[in-house]
Amino acid sequence: MAEPRSKRARVPLPACPAHRPLPGSRVRHGFPPAVEEALCGVTGAQLELHYCLQALGEYFDQSHVALPNISKFFLHQALEERKAAEALMKYQQERGGHYCSKTIQKPNCDYAVGLMKALELAMVQWKTMLRYFEELYALSVENADPHSASTIKKQFIGPKIQKIKLMGDLLTNARRLDCSQDGRNSLGDYFMDRLQKEFRTSTEPESSDHCSPCPPLQQCTGAAEGLKRPQRECSQHRNGIGPIYATIHCTTMLPQCNDGTGAKVKQGREGL
Repeated sequence: MAEPRSKRARVPLPACPAHRPLPGSRVRHGFPPAVEEALCGVTGAQLELHYCLQALGEYFDQSHVALPNISKFFLHQALEERKAAEALMKYQQERGGHYCSKTIQKPNCDYAVGLMKALELAMVQWKTMLRYFEELYALSVENADPHSASTIKKQFIGPKIQKIKLMGDLLTNARRLDCSQDGRNSLGDYFMDRLQKEFRTSTEPESSDHCSPCPPLQQCTGAAEGLKRPQRECSQHRNGIGPIYATIHCTTMLPQCNDGTGAKVKQGREGL
């Protein structure tokens, strides 16, 4: 006999008491009012998360903290959360609903004065948002709204799971480096800022192994024509009359070209 499945604890969705459905919307079809109100509340919570991450990014950019990569990481995550909130608003408009603006509360991140606490706070916030979206998905299924359920599962639940995994990896590395928790910057914070791949990739592109781009064709052909000079000019260079630095500078870039110009240069060298 199979064991009974444990029931998941329900989490109350953020309420939006001032929400009222739009009367007479022509595009509204199969959009339950309960799902619309829950979407409005989750959108407000998404904007509060954006505000919290932005406050963390601004904190690590201050002169007495000076962790620029960590600051840009949190600001980049805040921008992504704002885009997610805007996507929720757009989805409500497409279904015939609307987002009623509400007051965004001040983020409760004054105590997150160290890197460890900031990462733990972001982890808790993302876990809370993930549970909100899971409850919203269950509510959509209960109210026979498969379109909302599919959209929430694909566009919002998946990215939140990936971010929680990312924050778990960052917290593990921060504990290994013994990062600060009381606001006093330590050497581990500096190493996390400079060496952690996730912090650096949010600020600068990764180095590629591709070769450098070829110089313009005019430079290559100009260098090849310069090598095919008359014997009189070459004899002047041999006698020390004029420098040949320009010719040497052009020939250093010729092996990068793949248009057959290198063969012409080789023939010019043999002619010399």
